[in-house]
Order: sequence, then structure tokens, then C-alpha cells
Amino acid sequence: MTMQAFPIPAPQFNGASRRVDAGNAVNWLKQGWAIFIANPGAWIAMMVILLVVYVGLAIVPLIGPLAAHLLTPVLAAGMLVACHKLARDQPLEIGDLFAGFQQHTAALLTLGVLYMIGMLAIMLLVMLLAGGGMAGAMVLQSPLGAGIAFGGILLAGLLWALLSVPVVMAVWFAPALVVFNAMQPVDALKASFSACLKNVLVFLVYGLIVMVLGFFAALPVGLGFLVLGPVLAGSVYASYRDIFLAA
Repeated sequence: MTMQAFPIPAPQFNGASRRVDAGNAVNWLKQGWAIFIANPGAWIAMMVILLVVYVGLAIVPLIGPLAAHLLTPVLAAGMLVACHKLARDQPLEIGDLFAGFQQHTAALLTLGVLYMIGMLAIMLLVMLLAGGGMAGAMVLQSPLGAGIAFGGILLAGLLWALLSVPVVMAVWFAPALVVFNAMQPVDALKASFSACLKNVLVFLVYGLIVMVLGFFAALPVGLGFLVLGPVLAGSVYASYRDIFLAA
């Protein structure tokens, strides 16, 4: 008879999540603020680096936006690792931003590829719809044609918003589940989508608050995002611990 290894290994995390109250959205943002003020200098430096990276990618036609989607889970993982260190009273380092290139890199890049494919498919569909509206307007060359073009663009924007939401829901917790729970990319996407779907109300509240905060962050020439960015990263980490670790 084979003796079982001791200590008995814990069962693998299956992505179980719980439903939380709508008011928890405020607590997530409060915790995000607490994480930011623990080391504001390092956080602002990390946000400047992120800004340089994404602006640099935006300059590159076609490939740049795709690369931005590819790298998003990897860089998000770095922000989450930084939050995790502060939550454990460990010193924060600017280099933590690139932690995703040092651990679980293959899984995070796989998330990036799937995210990139999803957003690319949405973009192509929206461009096709908007292009059809513009083509109709050019053929008619009348006020009716202008109305068709406007309607096509409006419908394309609405379609973009509707189709982007499920993709964002799937990616929202996925980097955290990969880094902290060693989940496989597809399983992490499924667990993230399920958790977000289970907590639609609290995320609606969270989204409305973030929209208001984003408005005020944009007023000082966008410099407010140097603060809001880390706060949001901290709130994502707080929501992950609230919804998954407390399940």
C-alpha cells in the first residue's frame, strides 16, 4: 500500500467566487487609496512608465494597439504584485511593475493573446458596420445618406460597448488568478467572467464611481490619472481578495 505524501497537498483552486454587497465598491476604492498613499512616489513613477509605454505603442500604426492589448495582462500582473507586497507590509519597488515578465509569463502572455484576439474581432466587426454606413451615405449623397452614416456610426459605437463588456469581464480578474492562484489562462478567464456576472450590481456602482473620479482626474490636464491609476489597481486587488479569497 502506497503511503500518501505528508503534508497532504491542498486541493487546486477552482476559481470559486462569492457575491458581495453593492456597497463593497466603495470599500475597494478606499483600500485602493490606502495602497497608493503607502508609497505614492513609487506608484506615480510606475504610472509614468506605463504612460510612456502605452503612448509609445499608440504611435506605431496597427501593431502598436495590438501589442498594447498583448502586454496589458502582463503589466496588470505587475501592478497587482506591487499591491500584494504592500498588503503584506513588504517594500514596494518600481521594478515590481515588470513582475509579470518574471513569473507566470507564458500564462499571462496567453491571456494577452486571447484579449488581443477578442478586441481585434470586435474592432473588425465595428469597422465593418461603420464602413457599411459610410458606404451607404456615399451612394445616396443626400440628407438621408448622412442619417444612415450617422446611424451606422452610432450603432457601431453601441456595438463596441456591448461586445467589449464581456471581454473586460473575462480579463478583469484573470491576471490575479494566474499570478496568485496559478490558474490556467482559459480557466482564469472563465472564473473572472463568472465572478463579474455574479456581481453585476456592485460593478455597476463601481463603474459609476470610477466614471466620476475619471472626470475629475482628467481636469488637471489628465495628471489626476497618475493618482487614479494606482488607486484603481489597488481597488482591483481589493475586489479580487473580497470576491475570491473570501469565497
